[in-house]
Order: sequence, then C-alpha cells, then structure tokens
Amino acid sequence: MPSLSPTMEEGTIVKWLKKEGESVEPGDVVCDIQTDKAVVSMEVDEEGVLAKILIQADSGTTKVGALIAIMAEEGEDWKAVAASGASAAAPATPEAAEPEAPAAAATTGGSTPGTVINMPSLSPTMAEGTIVKWYKKEGEKMGAGDLLCDIQTDKAVVSMEADDDGVLAKILVPEGTTGVQIGVPIALMVEEGQDWNDVAIPAGGEAAKPAPAAVADTQAAAAAAVASSGTVSVASDHPFVHPSQVGPATALLMSQFNIKPENITGSGPKGNIVKADVKKYIKENNLSAVVHSVPLPQAAAKPAAAQAAASKSPAAKPAPRPRSGYTDVELTNMRKVIAKRLTDSKQTAPHGYSSATAVIDNVSRLRKDYIASGYKVSINDFVIKAVATALQYVPQLNVNIINEEVVPMSTIDISVAVATDNGLITPIVKDAANKPVQQISADVKELAGRARENKLKLDEFQGGSFTISNLGMFGIAEFTAIINAPQAAILAVGGGRQIINPDTMKPETIMTSTLSFDRRFIDEALAADFMTVFKTLMERPELLGTGFLPSIRMDRSAAQLQ
Repeated sequence: MPSLSPTMEEGTIVKWLKKEGESVEPGDVVCDIQTDKAVVSMEVDEEGVLAKILIQADSGTTKVGALIAIMAEEGEDWKAVAASGASAAAPATPEAAEPEAPAAAATTGGSTPGTVINMPSLSPTMAEGTIVKWYKKEGEKMGAGDLLCDIQTDKAVVSMEADDDGVLAKILVPEGTTGVQIGVPIALMVEEGQDWNDVAIPAGGEAAKPAPAAVADTQAAAAAAVASSGTVSVASDHPFVHPSQVGPATALLMSQFNIKPENITGSGPKGNIVKADVKKYIKENNLSAVVHSVPLPQAAAKPAAAQAAASKSPAAKPAPRPRSGYTDVELTNMRKVIAKRLTDSKQTAPHGYSSATAVIDNVSRLRKDYIASGYKVSINDFVIKAVATALQYVPQLNVNIINEEVVPMSTIDISVAVATDNGLITPIVKDAANKPVQQISADVKELAGRARENKLKLDEFQGGSFTISNLGMFGIAEFTAIINAPQAAILAVGGGRQIINPDTMKPETIMTSTLSFDRRFIDEALAADFMTVFKTLMERPELLGTGFLPSIRMDRSAAQLQ
C-alpha cells in the first residue's frame, strides 16, 4: 500500500483495474485507492504480470506499507509466483498483518539511537524529490505538525510536516540535493532530553553516491549485452548467471552489484531468485553499484570496433560546440511531468475544437456593480461561474476518463490554470456551480497566491472535472488548449476586444473562447450545446443566479428551426 498523500497512514482499495494474470507496464494504473484526501489512481513503476491480488476492493482499510498484491516478472510462471507468494504473504491481510521487526542497521558516529526520517511519497507519480529548504536546524526542537522542509516533487513544491515531537539531530540530505529516491533517509531525530549531538548515523547515511556516469555506463553495457545475447556476461570473478535461473532484470541487477547467485536464497518458483530477493540482499548488506567489465558478444563487438576506428579519424570528430552565450537549463521534475502528460493527452485523445464569441458588455457592467459594492471580482470569475453553470445544463462534459471509460463526476470542480515559475499548475475551485461569484473570486485569489508560493495541498490541485485556461489578461485574443487528462474537455478563453457592430454601428466588447474536447466521448453537437449555453450565460449574466432553466439549452435547437 503506497503513501499517496503527505498525511496518509492507511487506505482503502476502491477498485482493481487489472486482473490476475494481466500484463502491466510502467505507468499503467492498477487500482484506485481511497486516501485521507481523495480517490487516487496507483501506477506501477515496472513491467510484469499481476500474479496475485491480496487485498480485494472494498475490503476495509489497509496500513501504508502493507502488501496488497504480488507481481511476477515477464517470462515467469505467474500462477506459481501467485501460489508461493500468497502462502508466504498470508499474514498480510488487513486484520492479521503485523509489521516485520526491522533488521538492525549498522551505524556510525555517536551512541544515541535516532529515528530515521525518510523521503516521503508526496504524489502518486513521484519517484524522487529535491530538498528545496529546511525549516528546522540541527538541534532545534520540533512538534507534531511543524513544517520540517519543502520538497520539490514531480508536480509542485510540497511542505513536509513532522509526525512526532522531538529534536532534529542530523540533516542527512542538505538543501538543493536533487534526485533523492523515495524511502532514502533524509534526516534523524531524537526524543527531547537525549543528546542529539551524539546521534548514531546509519552506515552509508552520508556516504557519497556512486558517480551517475559510471552507473549509467554499467547499465548501458549490461542492457546491450542482454539485448544482443539474452544473457549478461560480467567480469571473470562473477559466475555466469543462466537466464533459466533468473529473469533478465534480476540478472542485470546482480551484475551491477557484483552479487553471486549462491549468496542469495531464492523465494521464487522452484527456488529461483527473483528481483525482490536481490533488492533485499542489497539492502541488508548496504551494497553499492560496482562498475563491471561487460564484454559484448563477438557479433555485436564488430560494429562497435568499426565505430571506434571511425571515431579515431579526424573527419569523424564532431566540432566543439561554442559555449559562449549559451546556458544549459535542465528541466525540473514538474516540467518533465507536464510535458509527458500533455504529450500523452495529445497522442491518446483525438482533440476536437469548438469556438464561440460572446458580447460581454453586460458582464462588464455587472462587474462594475460588484466592485462598487466592495467585491473586486474579475471577468475570469464570471467565466468560472458561467462554465460551472453550463456544466449543469450539459453534464456530459463534467466527466473524467478512467481506463477508457466515462466516469461522471458528482460535483462540478473547476481547475483553473495558473502560471508559476516552475510551470503551469491547476488549483481547483470546488463545487463552483453552487458558489456566488464573489466567493469564487476569493477562492481563486487565495489558491493562485498559494500556488505561486508552492503551498498548495495535494487535494487542491489534483482532481477536478473541467479546466479553464484564460490568457486574456496577457493580450491573447484567441487560442486552443490541450486537454488536462483525465478530464474530457478544457476551455481556452481569450481577452475582450472592441469592435463596431455592423448592424447597430455601435461599439461592442467581444470575447472568443475555444473548447477542446475528447472526440472519442464528446461529439461536435454536444460541444456546440455547451458552447451555446456558455455564450448565452456570458451575454445574459442575470441567468447565473436563477437556477436551472430548461429553455436555456433549447436555444440552439430553436435557432436551427428558424
């Protein structure tokens, strides 16, 4: 059971989206989990086969860290893995589960035992994080709920709170450290009254990590060997590992850490060594990756030799890239995730588009009345209210797409795109249809302010049923936006601009909005219904507080008959 929110201690499996025996790949959603904040989809990090589901859907709460399922590697007999794994994990049911006594970790330094604070999982897709800022110093007291540090996840900067009272004894990961894996110790704390200066530091707690380039070279060479021959050849002091004994991923991991098969007791079918056995052995022995000499098969070595010979010729040398005036800026985790999700959205959801232009003079006049009454509302606040009301008339757009299925949302929660230094983030105005414009305005100001300070809570920017992206304040007249999955539609709102009405020859202020919608589930007629209702509500803002009027959605049909 993963930790899917900073305060999550237990969760409930709502629904399994994969069946036993079904293959899974990295990024696939395997189940929906009810946390203390919301229902969150759990994705897998590795490929394999879902061998056994240990915790069924709606079977009660399960503690974080408890075993909920068993996965077999590709090529393994998943039924045998399920049989052996289920018997070994029998005590892992919610009622009978008892935590294993942790193995005594080797320590260095002082004699005062400390409590390890690990890098938490602060979002469902987070694999690593960056310590942005420590709020507590070594030797400083802290209480449960105190801010400990800020962590940059793949989505935003999230504040981590202390769970217990004590004293921060040792910071193991300083500010600015990137790529800290989930579960890695980042600090030590002791109880009040204990000598924090004499805290015992876990062995390797401050050890330097192996050079990334060396590890990358090892992995690349080993992967090339697996791809070309199906087996991994390592240095002469490492015994040959036959692929029938272990899977390719397990063999690769063993070669990286120079582990001999006879040193590991296999827990797989027929005593085979599986990846979990190797990881356990690495953890118990505090091993670090070792650079091996990984010879490629002879057939594959020839092209490599030819390539090396070619690289020796002066003509093959690439010209050095001029550095003057150029700066390489690495993408943050947040921007990488934004890029991946938008790419996935464009590739998987065929985007349809529908535009409408509304005369917003009446909204502008009403806005002045609000401002005169002490409410500093914006046109965007009326847009949010109009969209939320339009979704009451056309609820087919107030949906999420989960596992290729349409899931209607019970409330109308509007995600509003906000630009920050780290990238776009979409804080959510919840239950927007039932809030007055002035309350929506207050919510947006408060959420946008905390978004720019990276202080949003997880449930305040994850979820939502429909997204609005408004670039009108930047002078953009008209644009299109990419759907914010798993939602089915997004509205791109341009700025107001004045024209002369050719019929009345009087000036008018118009605003163009474009709906992007998932054409698999929403057709052009339904999109036109929504845009017609939205246009009507923007031109007649008095309808925003009148409740549901069936005639509003009929306007488009009536216009067709005339």
